[in-house]
Amino acid sequence: MTELGKPSVKQAWTTALQSPKKRDKLLIGSFIVAIMLSGMPIFFNYIQKRQGVLLSDWVLANIPAHDVSIIIFTIIWGMAALTFARALYNPVIYINYVWTLIFINLARMLTIYLIPLDPPVGLIHLLDPLTNVFYGNTVITRDLFFSGHTSTMVLIFLCLEKRSDKVMGFIAIIAVMVLLLVQHIHYTIDVVAAPFLVYLIFLAVRKILKLDQLKNSEN
Repeated sequence: MTELGKPSVKQAWTTALQSPKKRDKLLIGSFIVAIMLSGMPIFFNYIQKRQGVLLSDWVLANIPAHDVSIIIFTIIWGMAALTFARALYNPVIYINYVWTLIFINLARMLTIYLIPLDPPVGLIHLLDPLTNVFYGNTVITRDLFFSGHTSTMVLIFLCLEKRSDKVMGFIAIIAVMVLLLVQHIHYTIDVVAAPFLVYLIFLAVRKILKLDQLKNSEN
């Protein structure tokens, strides 16, 4: 046990892997995410070659475009690191994140496919060497509706449990949404719709897969 009476990382994950309900969701969820991430470059390269619709966006038209890439990916990967640290001691956080991420990615691929959009006027490419790996190290600008960066921040907020973590997560959501618009990476509708869609997906996944029963489950 740790000094605070909580299980160590090894104890937390040993216990989780000994629970059939948790073990199955850990292993199957991780496998599906790995397969999904490996196939994403193919999908996004296809999307990038399509022609889409250029939207008129009053908000973007009144915001001068600036490159805030460093701030954006610092916030995103900083919050991701915090979530990883929390999940080390609480595998249920990882389970919630992975399974919701699966359905968020499926939903985004569907909406991006069905709603072809051209990038906003004034778009400045987001320089994020980590995320670009999942795009096949190719600049992708047509993965627009709905915002993946905003979705990630909302999912992190929903998965974190400590009040102080959630406060940071909420601030991070607002910051990233604003910064994405400042850099003209997304249309306003892309970032505004993301929190609502992610929340609905999160609730649906928890209900369908009964993830809310895992916290105190030992079987």
